Amino acid sequence: MSPEVAARLEALHIQSFATEKGYTFFTRENCAAIGRGDSLGSSGMMTEAGLAYLTWQDGRPFLAAHGGNAVPASPEQVEVLRRFSQDLKAALNP
Repeated sequence: MSPEVAARLEALHIQSFATEKGYTFFTRENCAAIGRGDSLGSSGMMTEAGLAYLTWQDGRPFLAAHGGNAVPASPEQVEVLRRFSQDLKAALNP
């Protein structure tokens, strides 16, 4: 990761942790995403059931974790995930 990208991530309070397999784990508060090179996976939110991803069912937002555990997502959770995703994309691809 370049010093410029690292500085942008730091300014947005996003932490990054590189793994030995070439993946990078990005976090801010209870949000997380995994990336590799120029590819960035979906953002998720840590819940009691583990990392959960935002899904939509019948126009309503849910946080879906491994094993099919899905709980309704509040408007605040949707907004936090949206901001994290936008900030992360902006920091990685200015």
